[in-house]
Amino acid sequence: MKVRISFFKLLTISSMVLLLAGIFFLSCKKENEDNPRHSDNQLIPVPSEGKTPQVNYLMTGQIGHDGNNCPGCILSKGKLIHRDCMGHGHYCRFAATVSLSTVGTNVTATTTDTFGLTSDDFFNMPDRSLSYTDENNNRMYLNIPEQLVFRDTATLQFTFTGLFFTDAPEYTNY
Repeated sequence: MKVRISFFKLLTISSMVLLLAGIFFLSCKKENEDNPRHSDNQLIPVPSEGKTPQVNYLMTGQIGHDGNNCPGCILSKGKLIHRDCMGHGHYCRFAATVSLSTVGTNVTATTTDTFGLTSDDFFNMPDRSLSYTDENNNRMYLNIPEQLVFRDTATLQFTFTGLFFTDAPEYTNY
């Protein structure tokens, strides 16, 4: 038995499939914009090569907000200013390679890529919990408290302080 589908029916079915796919795509995109996931913020080991192998980490995630409704959230030279890809929110993706240092329970992260975060002399880091899986496949989070950091004048790097690891995210990230 042959099944014949008229051109009009085929066009209607194709249009419906495309329409549904478009609606699904837009709803997923909107969901991700309004409700970003914790998994968007990650700490990923990046082994280095050389005589003294060292493990650096890629910090990645979402930060910042649109300046349309923000008169400024950073006080610079006595004036409030705004930077889209800094501070609370999830307007921009960020990525920076860092080295971690631990002295007792104090954890710090120092950038190893000079201009990965910004070309400004400061960076407004919102509080973030970065998902991390260690070498034993244990899931944990590196928590970074909100802080305004300034570029070191000699090394041109940023150093984040007061970091700590937990089994669950400390911050909501948005």
